[in-house]
Amino acid sequence: MAAAKNSLPVRPESPGADRPGILAACDGSDGSLWALDRAMTEAELFGLPLYVLAVVNPSPAGYPPGMAELVQQSIELLTDSMADGLRRAVATVQAARPRPYGGEVSLHVVLGSVIEVLLAATAGQHTLVVGTRGNGGFTRLLLGSVSTAVVHHSGCPVLVVPAPPVPGPAGAPAPVPVRATAPPSLPD
Repeated sequence: MAAAKNSLPVRPESPGADRPGILAACDGSDGSLWALDRAMTEAELFGLPLYVLAVVNPSPAGYPPGMAELVQQSIELLTDSMADGLRRAVATVQAARPRPYGGEVSLHVVLGSVIEVLLAATAGQHTLVVGTRGNGGFTRLLLGSVSTAVVHHSGCPVLVVPAPPVPGPAGAPAPVPVRATAPPSLPD
């Protein structure tokens, strides 16, 4: 998938449930890039398409009457910017992987409430992969509001990818990267 930056089309709707795949939530944060890498691994492992979804919520509180028309151009710019960000995220993760992801990928930028859009998009999917913000210390023990909501209400299994371990002091052993492996087969 050595494609040019603008060659990946971005769809304005969530992936449909007609073809289950691995759904990766991506907002451009480091946590979402780690999740995207893991989602690529999961998609390869299970031979499924990869759907990368970003959600743009241009007005969390809603618009007063008549304002939606006035801000439409700003919404389009925000959506275009997020689409470019998704393309860059995929390219960044691809460049960092030992072997680039070669499977089917589609990008989706949807307007709406992040939690509502993600939950609706999980219907019929194989797995939703989300990252964490990677905050240090005590906050690392807590999930963010989006992660918590999707873990409790998703229509498919959820994989929450934590931040990689921080390297220890000089002389300490380097952390061992963990890669996905096939789950053991369950007896019939």
